[in-house]
Amino acid sequence: MVKIELGDIAVDVVKKDIKNVHLSVYPPAGRVRISAPLRMNLDTIRVFAISKLGWIKQQRKKINAQEREPPREYLDRESHYVWGRRYLLKVIEKDAAPGVQLRHNQMHLQIRPGTSEEKKQAVLEEWYRSQLKQAVPVLFAKWEPLVGVKVARVFVRRMKTKWGSCSCASASIRLNTDLAKKPRECLEYIVVHEMVHLLEPTHNGRFVDLMDHFIPNWRFYREVLNRLPVRHESWGY
Repeated sequence: MVKIELGDIAVDVVKKDIKNVHLSVYPPAGRVRISAPLRMNLDTIRVFAISKLGWIKQQRKKINAQEREPPREYLDRESHYVWGRRYLLKVIEKDAAPGVQLRHNQMHLQIRPGTSEEKKQAVLEEWYRSQLKQAVPVLFAKWEPLVGVKVARVFVRRMKTKWGSCSCASASIRLNTDLAKKPRECLEYIVVHEMVHLLEPTHNGRFVDLMDHFIPNWRFYREVLNRLPVRHESWGY
């Protein structure tokens, strides 16, 4: 990987065995990355990046304006979200197996006395992961025959720069655990997005046409995800 400088903006450049150049701007700091074909020289990539400078600055401005979740301390009455709905945390210390339950507008986090903040976080993260894994099969059953693909495997894990990703070679999809905090419609949009990538790996015109066909209002759900609060943390790459 090499870097090119566009004034005060650093751009990571990665060359891959691909046909087209791809430009991405990642939260939370607005990191810019270009994936380019192996044959493309650095001067050509620089010209491309300069031509997209206005778009890059616009995306970085959106990211910087995005609301951040407050740091989590896992204390009573702290706000947590499940499928887009807000719950107030209630910590229950009990000498029994840890777990999470939703009761009306409360999220009950049962942990053993003396449990550390890191362990509380781990219990809650695993619960979110289980919620997502329960929701995904229903969506696969709905969309696989519509899109015309078969997902071989799905991985649910914490992801710091993407809501989802896919591998065309293995027909596998990866989903961000944090999607269990967002409205269910956003999860459905991401699932279809990754399924369509099994038909078209790039974000070219064909990909957009397919998304317009399957989920005509997909841009709305993309904006919803972009507006919602993101983790309060320093994300690494």
